[in-house]
Amino acid sequence: QVDVVVSGGGLVEAGESLKLSCTVSGLDFRYLGMSWFKRIPGKKREARSGISWSGNTTRYVDSVNGRFTISRDKTNNTLYMQMNRLKPEDTAMYYCAVDRRGDPPELCLTYPPQHYDYWGQGTQVTVSS
Repeated sequence: QVDVVVSGGGLVEAGESLKLSCTVSGLDFRYLGMSWFKRIPGKKREARSGISWSGNTTRYVDSVNGRFTISRDKTNNTLYMQMNRLKPEDTAMYYCAVDRRGDPPELCLTYPPQHYDYWGQGTQVTVSS
């Protein structure tokens, strides 16, 4: 059984930080490509960042580049996204997505949601102005 558990969301003021976590069980975490998506009600899920199975390659959309940092820890099968200098426009539900094939991470921001094999349940991030 595969489980993908997301945590770390919350309500913060603009300029503050949050750290999201995504713990995977039931898969060999070492070889998974992984990404973070956000979704606003009424809109499609949008990729925010991605990381290769090795952790050596990361990608960010322009709007979060320099503020968010994606990382992974193979010792506890967990993906992270450190979110600094949060803005009201970052308000959304955040999901982690699992790519079992570990496809080229350089393209991860172009992969549609259906590319991914498993999803976490989402965690709400709300940033007040």
